[in-house]
Amino acid sequence: MSDLRKVNIDGTEIEVDGAMTLIQACEIVGVEIPRFCYHERLSIAGNCRMCLVEVVGGPPKPTASCAMQVRDLRPGPEGQAPVVKTNSPMVKKAREGVMEFLLINHPLDCPICDQGGECDLQDQAMAYGVDFSRFREAKRALDDVNLGPLVETNMTRCISCTRCVRFTTEVAGITQMGQTGRGEDAEITSYLGETLDSNMQGNIIDLCPVGALTSKPYAFTARPWELTKTESIDVMDALGSNIRVDTKGREVMRILPRNHDGVNEEWISDKTRFIWDGLRRQRLDTPYLRENGKLRPATWPEALDKAATAIKSASKLAALVGDLAPVEAVFAIKQLVDGRGGSIEARTDGAVLPAGNRSAYVGTAAIEDIDSAKEIYLIGTNPRDEAPVLNARIRKVWSQGANVHVLGPKDMDLTYDYEWVGPGRAPLNTLVEKAKPTEGALVIVGQGALTEGDGIAVLGQAMALTEKLGGKMLVLHTAAGRVGAMDLGAVTEGGLSAALDGADVVYNLGADEIDIGRDETGGPFVIYQGSHGDRGAHRADVILPGATYTEESGLFVNTEGRPQLAARAGFAPGEAKENWAILRALSGELGTPLPYDSLAQLRQALVAEVPHLARIDEVIENPWQPLETAALKQGKFTPAIRDFYLTNPIARASAVMAELSANAAARKSGKLAAE
Repeated sequence: MSDLRKVNIDGTEIEVDGAMTLIQACEIVGVEIPRFCYHERLSIAGNCRMCLVEVVGGPPKPTASCAMQVRDLRPGPEGQAPVVKTNSPMVKKAREGVMEFLLINHPLDCPICDQGGECDLQDQAMAYGVDFSRFREAKRALDDVNLGPLVETNMTRCISCTRCVRFTTEVAGITQMGQTGRGEDAEITSYLGETLDSNMQGNIIDLCPVGALTSKPYAFTARPWELTKTESIDVMDALGSNIRVDTKGREVMRILPRNHDGVNEEWISDKTRFIWDGLRRQRLDTPYLRENGKLRPATWPEALDKAATAIKSASKLAALVGDLAPVEAVFAIKQLVDGRGGSIEARTDGAVLPAGNRSAYVGTAAIEDIDSAKEIYLIGTNPRDEAPVLNARIRKVWSQGANVHVLGPKDMDLTYDYEWVGPGRAPLNTLVEKAKPTEGALVIVGQGALTEGDGIAVLGQAMALTEKLGGKMLVLHTAAGRVGAMDLGAVTEGGLSAALDGADVVYNLGADEIDIGRDETGGPFVIYQGSHGDRGAHRADVILPGATYTEESGLFVNTEGRPQLAARAGFAPGEAKENWAILRALSGELGTPLPYDSLAQLRQALVAEVPHLARIDEVIENPWQPLETAALKQGKFTPAIRDFYLTNPIARASAVMAELSANAAARKSGKLAAE
C-alpha cells in the first residue's frame, strides 16, 4: 500500500509516494537538480553534495536531496505540506561552495579531454561555478589505473562520485573496483591492479560525470560536435538493445546506448559498444567471381549474370539465412527461392524451433517480466554470454530476493548465486513431474537446449514446466535475425540437412557460422551475399557485397518478439549495396522480378503477409499452443556460445574483440605468476 505525502516544491504542491527521495519529487515537478553521484539505477551514495536543497522549517543548513525521503519531511505548524526550495540564496551559495571544492584538485585540461563537450562537470560549472578560485596550494595528482583494453583512466580528474564502483558491484556483478584511503588520500582504484573481467564494463564510461573514465578505442578520434548521431538497434545479440550510432563522414566512430526500459534499460554489452572497428575491416566492397579456383574482382553485371545463370540451371536451389539478416532481406530471398521451388533455412545452428507456433519459438514473456519474477528457471542457457544486459536484469531481481534455478553446466559464473538443478535432460523430466503452481515463475529456454535432435521434445517439456508453474516462458535467442525469419516461415521441414540435401546451388545470405562441404564433384555452387570476408566468402563461387546493420534501414524482431527498426547511419563501402536491393536486382536477371522497386513497397508487401511486423516497438501477445510432451533421454545441455567476443563476422573482423577474446582465454587458463 502506497504512503502518499504532499510536498511543496518551489511553490508547486504535489502528492507523491512517501518513499520517494526529494530529487525524484523535484523531477516530477520539472525542477532539475544538479547531481554527480546520484543515478536512477544505482544505490544512493550521497557523497558529491551537489544536489543540495533547502527544507523550510528543517535544520538551518542545506539537505542532500538524493538521500532525504519525502516521508522524513516535517509538515508546517498548521499541518501544511512541507516546503522545499531549490533556488534560494542558501542553495545557490551551497552549490557554489560544493563546486569550488570539486574543482580544487581538478586539472584544467578540458581542451584535450575526451569528455570535453559532453561533460557533466563542465555543464554544472557553467551553471553553478564561480569565475575565480581561492585555492593556491599545489593540486593533487593520482596515478592512472589499468582497467584493460576498453576503459582509459585519468584518475586525477576523478571526483570520487563512486558511480563506477556501484555499477561494477551492483549491476555487472564484479568486485574489482573500490575506493581506498581516506581524506586527501582517497582514490578509486582496482584491487591488486586487476583489469575488469566483465562484458558490460563499457557502461562506466557513460556513467562517469567527468573525464576520469573514457573509451580507449575511441580516444582522440573525434569530438562530439563533429559526429552525426543516428538512433538504431543493436544486432550483436537477440535482445535488440536500443543504441545510438555516431558517425564522422562515412565511418562509425562509436556506439552508445539509448534508454529503453522495456529492453535494455540504459546499458549495453561491450560487444555492442566496441564492435565498430570491425565494421571497417575485412569488408567486401566489390563483387567477386571464382575462376580456376581463385577469386577475382568483377563488376555487378558480371556477378549477377553468373549467379542468375547458376540459379536457372539448378536442379534444386537452397537458401541459408544468416544470423544478422534483416527481415526485408529474408522476405526478398524467400520470395525469390519459393518462386523457383527451392528450400530455405534460417536455423543454421541446428536449433529445432517449430515454425508457425510463436509461443514455442518466442514464448509468452516480455523481457520486462523479469523485473517481477520470483522464481527463474534457466534451461540450457548462459545469459551472461548470450545476452549480458538481460543477465544484469536477472541479477537485479536476484538481489531483491528472487531465486534462480539452472539446468546446464554446473560451473557457470552468472554473477549471482543459483540453485543447480542438473546438467540437462533427465533433471528436466524430474523438474516437470514435481512442479507446482508458483507465483512469479519465469522459464527461460536457451538455444543450447534446442540444438540437439530432440530440441522439440525439450521445448515441449519446458512448456509443460511453464504450464505447471503457472508462469511465463521466454525463448532466449542468440541470433538477431532469427525471430524475424521464423515469423516469415523461412524454414524447411527437417532442418538444415533437409534444406541442403540434393541442392546443387546454395544461396548463402550472410551465414558464416556453418561450413558448406565440398565432395568429389566439388560440392554445390555457392552464391554468398554478405558484408565481410569471413567463412562464407571463402567457400563462395560468386560474392555479392552487402551492407551491415549500420548501413541500411532494416527491421529486426528481438527475442521477446518485439519488431524494431535499425536505421542507416552511413553508407556501405565501395560498390556494396543494400541486401534487399541486391536480391531485387538478381530477380530481374532471372526474368522474374520481385514486385517492389523500393524499400517502402517491400515493407507494404511484407506487412500484408505478416501483419504484426507493422507494430514497431510493441511486444506482440502470442496465443499459448503447448507442444506434445515426451520424457527426455539422458544428455547434457551445452550453452550456445563458446566465445562471447567472436560470435559473428563483424566481431571476428574487430581488433578490439580479438584482444578481449585473447584476454578472456588467458584468464580462464589461470596460470599463476610463478608459472
